[in-house]
Amino acid sequence: MKAERTRRVVIIGSGFGGLCTAIRLQAQGISDFCILERRSFMGGTWCQNRYPGAAVDVHSPLYSLSSEPWDWSRMFAERDELEAYTHAVIDKHRLRDKTVLGANVEAVVWDETRRRWIIETEAKGTFVATVVINASGPLSTPVVPDVPGKDTFEGASFHTNAWDPDFDVSGKRVAVVGSGASAAQVIPAVADQVSALHVFQRTPHWVLPRPDREFSALQRRLLSMRPVQRALRWGIYWMLESRVVGFKYSPFALEHLAQRKALAHLQAQVSDEGLRRTLTPDYTIGCKRIILSDTLYPALGRPNVTLHDAADAIERVVPEGVVTKTGTRIELDAIVWATGFDATDGVISYPVVGRGGVTLAGFWEAFPRAYLGTAVPGFPNFFILTGPNTGIGHTSALFIIEAQLEYVLRCLEELERSGQGTIEVREEAEAEYTRMIHREMDKTVWKQGGCRSWYHGKHGHVVAMFPGFSFMYRAMAKRYRADDHVLGV
Repeated sequence: MKAERTRRVVIIGSGFGGLCTAIRLQAQGISDFCILERRSFMGGTWCQNRYPGAAVDVHSPLYSLSSEPWDWSRMFAERDELEAYTHAVIDKHRLRDKTVLGANVEAVVWDETRRRWIIETEAKGTFVATVVINASGPLSTPVVPDVPGKDTFEGASFHTNAWDPDFDVSGKRVAVVGSGASAAQVIPAVADQVSALHVFQRTPHWVLPRPDREFSALQRRLLSMRPVQRALRWGIYWMLESRVVGFKYSPFALEHLAQRKALAHLQAQVSDEGLRRTLTPDYTIGCKRIILSDTLYPALGRPNVTLHDAADAIERVVPEGVVTKTGTRIELDAIVWATGFDATDGVISYPVVGRGGVTLAGFWEAFPRAYLGTAVPGFPNFFILTGPNTGIGHTSALFIIEAQLEYVLRCLEELERSGQGTIEVREEAEAEYTRMIHREMDKTVWKQGGCRSWYHGKHGHVVAMFPGFSFMYRAMAKRYRADDHVLGV
């Protein structure tokens, strides 16, 4: 039996959330921490996702830690460059030595007697911590639908999150199940290599042009200058922030500016009227995640690509391929599940047990909720990065993560200053914050746009998105409210 390892802080997850947390802890003089990573490597999203075409859909100069600028080669970085950036950050701050790999967390339980969290892992033993910061991320648990016969398929079958690097698509008959962000990158990347590509679309997405470009040598030299870099970063930030006006305050702007632009993009790139009809959403733009692509529509129009809508969805999988609802049998060499993640009701994949044996899953039975999307009453010294209602549909998620850490670090400062053993948010404060979130959510396109998306929880609440400007969230997170918290021994 492995001995317990005790740390002041345990961080769960080594993606950008975990890395950013570790960097900020070190800057605050806190070195007694460790990162638990369930995989055999560090880095999260951009080290895990290796599917063809993987790239960021937020401008690279903004999609980076504010303290860690990078010499980006293009406006929208591709996976390899994002992986290189991730590893550079890890190595610069010597975080490999602070990380335990292969540490899949099985349970996190509050020990009332010891006033500590007990973290049980599958293969690396038990860790004891004063503070736990969950940074596992909302897009880390892949979802594959339970299609009848799925396990009988004799070809290759994998989720985009676990792309098989040994599978060569050349000349193969491939199905891509899904039409969201990952599918929109995979489809153009493989369409000209496969012999046949079948795309199964449940609902169409709105697509806007992708304003990507490679930076010239002169531009890269200019962007290596910190003042220029900052100016570009903030210019992009405020440009993207203006989108909230449409998402929340001006349906006219959404429907008459953004939606018309998307329709014009569809009209220009898809000449077949029937295909255009199948690709035209029946909900307001922004209700689901908007896709940025100049290559998706041309790929779907290729003669070797067939788009199947919901009426011709997969009814069952057979050893040779799939059978659709219309009775069509399609022989396949591979099925790629581009079916997303359990990003709302399953934002934390392991059980968490707080005071009095109350489970986080039980507290979230109605819908996931947390003060600032970060703290939950009854769970002292436990913080969640990218928790409920911290998703951002218009700008960089890293901006929100850094804002959350302002709040977390202030809580740790209060814990240290007071000499008390615990800090937690008051139940009334969380309830009032949550009422505000859903009151404001009622004004947004995510609630009123006429669609059902992964932004919604199983009970219909929009639990993924923050209903407003990201700078407003940052302002709330930066202002620590002592009356909203209770310090205990």
